[in-house]
Amino acid sequence: MMRIDAPWLRGPSRCILTMLSDADFQAWYVGGCVRNALLGTSASDLDVTTDALPEQVIALAEAAGLKAIPTGIDHGTVTIVVEGETFEVTTFRRDVATDGRRAVVAFSDTIKDDARRRDFTVNALYCDVDGLVADPLGGLPDLETGQIRFIDDPVQRIQEDYLRIMRFFRFTAWYGGDGIDPEGLAACGAHVDGLDGLSAERVTSELLKLLAAPDPAPAVAAMDHSGVLMRVLPGAAPDVLTVLVHLEQDQNLPPDPMRRLVALGGDFGRLRLSKVQQRRIDQIRSDVPQLEQANRYGFEIARDRYLIENASLTQAISAEKLNRLEWAAKQILPVRAADFMPEKSGAALGETLRDAQDRWIASGFTLTREDLLG
Repeated sequence: MMRIDAPWLRGPSRCILTMLSDADFQAWYVGGCVRNALLGTSASDLDVTTDALPEQVIALAEAAGLKAIPTGIDHGTVTIVVEGETFEVTTFRRDVATDGRRAVVAFSDTIKDDARRRDFTVNALYCDVDGLVADPLGGLPDLETGQIRFIDDPVQRIQEDYLRIMRFFRFTAWYGGDGIDPEGLAACGAHVDGLDGLSAERVTSELLKLLAAPDPAPAVAAMDHSGVLMRVLPGAAPDVLTVLVHLEQDQNLPPDPMRRLVALGGDFGRLRLSKVQQRRIDQIRSDVPQLEQANRYGFEIARDRYLIENASLTQAISAEKLNRLEWAAKQILPVRAADFMPEKSGAALGETLRDAQDRWIASGFTLTREDLLG
């Protein structure tokens, strides 16, 4: 039997599994935390599943002096607070009916039922309080070979929740090997219409998580081949992303989903971006001279534009050009608003200061304070 050893097995959540096991219930960690532990990476969330019914989980938690919150009790989920941390405990479930976004579920007492309603075999992995791994659907071999496969019938899994189309490519980008599951890819391509019924927030979140992978280019190319990319990001250019990833690696830059999104290009109307994200996109896409861009918006913005432009032209990066951009970003306007007061105030003051900045930038940052005040 395989056993994992992860720091979270000795953390606050341990008391929840012990509490359930002592009451003769099954209790397992499930999903991403187990998968990542097997891959030797950290876990962002710890999810617990059990055959105990929600009301039984609440009663046990309260008897143990723990706070229990019925956050999703209709779907079997109870949130338990331990030492200030929150953990979701969900009763084994099986799907009764689905509409592509939400499911009607029934509680179950078998781990296999619970496993079959999950999306991919690599996410249907469990471990007990001591790290002993349970693999009811054969996910371990897939994890070892980097094969992202839907559980049972790919079409049925997708029709249960069309967001799984996006998740298929995201998990392929993060955990996939050299190839991509042909049945899964075909099912995604045949059901792209289902993406139209999803919220822009959910689609955007999955796309940005995909683009945060070390090298998302092969998965994005598969999205393009299947027709999914055109549905999510019409007019995108996956070839530019492939070159950009290589340039990032040459420059030892960490993955940046927003930089990569701009490189893909296309119509962002299907996405829901925050004001901060949209502002960054607008700044990178700015058509002002690059030295001016570096000074106005910072070195990172100008560098990203330079990387993207060179990726589109398949050109190498010049260290001299990067140094020049960094120098421009550090130049400081030699006048302040106070230098024009009290003669100027309000809107007139702002306009005067902007004019001074424009003249200073146009001079290549050479105009002095006296030049600008003269």
